Amino acid sequence: MADNTKEPFGVIVIDKHEGVTSYRIIQILRRVFNTKKVGHTGTLDPMATGVLPVLLGRAVKAADFLLSEDKGYVATMKLGVETDTEDTTGEVLRTSDDIPDEDEVSAAVMSFLGDYDQVPPMYSALKVDGRKMVDIAREGGEVERKARRVVIRDIKCEKIERDLYRLEVECSKGTYIRTLCADIGKKLGCGGAMASLRRTKAGAFDLSVAHTIEELDSMSDEDKRRLVLPADGLFPDFPRVDLGDFYSKLAHSGTEIYLKKIGKSFPTGTHIRLCHDGEFFAIGRVEEYTDGPAIRPVKQLLL
Repeated sequence: MADNTKEPFGVIVIDKHEGVTSYRIIQILRRVFNTKKVGHTGTLDPMATGVLPVLLGRAVKAADFLLSEDKGYVATMKLGVETDTEDTTGEVLRTSDDIPDEDEVSAAVMSFLGDYDQVPPMYSALKVDGRKMVDIAREGGEVERKARRVVIRDIKCEKIERDLYRLEVECSKGTYIRTLCADIGKKLGCGGAMASLRRTKAGAFDLSVAHTIEELDSMSDEDKRRLVLPADGLFPDFPRVDLGDFYSKLAHSGTEIYLKKIGKSFPTGTHIRLCHDGEFFAIGRVEEYTDGPAIRPVKQLLL
């Protein structure tokens, strides 16, 4: 029988429903899995749905290393409107009936393919002097925001109605799709806002492994635990090194593991998934020492 008293350790991918915050999902999962150690890998706005990977148990220790995961989205863009939140839930600031034709819209959308400097919206969870910008915005305040370089790796555009377009976007972490919609609208001169958003992919996880809260509530504890994915799936780009008993003990104690001793070769600075008996237990980093390159454990997950 499964040991249901053991704290879960890994990732549960949630298909977030509309109208709830990512933090609310965290609160629900604390109850569902009976653990206080729960954390998400990046927020979704309340109006957004889709893929929300959630860290369970000691996997939350790995959150600091989730730096570069790409995201995939399907969004609806409404042209002819500008709002304070850059989506259709906000206060309307300006409207326009001068909607460009499909070819012009498509050209404007495709012009954002590649690198682009994006100014984060005020209505965001980014913090300034310890306060979320969204809280400042709700009080009527505004702070200067610097543009950040984001990457639109792929984008597709399909007309739904005269002023409504479906966008499929693959982008770098930190990209705001509602800001992208607003920026496209600005380029067209008519304004634009995001009308809906569904995240289809976050890093290595997509909708095929996502589960709704309703599904989880209908399952037994044992079945829910079967849905927890291994934590090393968070880091598909980190090479995996399986250590024997001797070297795993050294790594557990924080001792560096010389590459020549284990017959491995990696560039300096490479992050490594350290495993023992098939279990991911630490993140290491290759560093240069007097006696040669070695993997230094930098985050212990099972201690």
